[in-house]
Amino acid sequence: MDAVCRDPVTLDLWHPIGASAEAPAGKVVETVLLGARIGYVVGADGKAAAWRARPDLPAGSAADPAGIPDPLPARTAYGYVWTSLGTPAELFAIPEYEEEDRRRLNAATIGVHVSAPRAIENFLDMGHFPYVHTDILGAEPHTEVKEYDVEISVEHDEILATRCRFFQPMASQASSGGAEVEYVYRVPHPFCSVLYKSSPVDETRRDVIAVFLQPVSEERVRAHLMLCVLDESSEDKVIRRFQQTIFGQDKPILENQFPKRLPLDPRAETPIRADKSAVAYRRWLSRKGLTYGVIPAAA
Repeated sequence: MDAVCRDPVTLDLWHPIGASAEAPAGKVVETVLLGARIGYVVGADGKAAAWRARPDLPAGSAADPAGIPDPLPARTAYGYVWTSLGTPAELFAIPEYEEEDRRRLNAATIGVHVSAPRAIENFLDMGHFPYVHTDILGAEPHTEVKEYDVEISVEHDEILATRCRFFQPMASQASSGGAEVEYVYRVPHPFCSVLYKSSPVDETRRDVIAVFLQPVSEERVRAHLMLCVLDESSEDKVIRRFQQTIFGQDKPILENQFPKRLPLDPRAETPIRADKSAVAYRRWLSRKGLTYGVIPAAA
């Protein structure tokens, strides 16, 4: 078992630990979060409870969320069970999730040998589209990352990248051909990112794709891929398969990152113009004083 997290910033965050619809109602599920073994249960009413795993509540046993002694903070949101090993504030909002005409799915939960900050940085990177997601999210000669805007919002305590545009041969399962796609990247949580991209079925609205990372340890995560899309025709399994293909292409890239923890010193790795989001993300983590899954900048 990896060492349990001691970083107070990370301990006080909400963390996703599993897709609520995939937990057998009333049955204990076990997982690992921040080096600690965690048990959780989702009741028939959709309410969840979580706790540090105990021998009297082994995985697969029956449990009532309302009767768990010494529970951890727990809630369900955006299709997942969330918990915290500290004292969490409010979870960030995704208003689009409440829109009734959207398809809401857990595309997959995938284990990756990489730190959570490294995985978020990769999610923000458009420059790899033509080379890693060839003929899907990008293709040569369309390799330029056009100028875009990035801000660290003090009011909302999040990063927002806007005016992100990239030519994509097949932007989503519902796409019928190549098009320049507009993106908005949002990082409202150190280990979660939400992507808003042009919808191929409604030009006035955006699909929502999020990666919610569960840090198992400083260098391992479970990546929960949430979809909230405007697609009334495709089957769930087809929508999931598209996103699983994309993430499957990213996984070996992520696992070959070195170092696996994200260096926060701006001199550690040389950024280019296309890396503005990554630079802002590292600066934001440094300001927060987060130390888990990163290599802090020298004092």
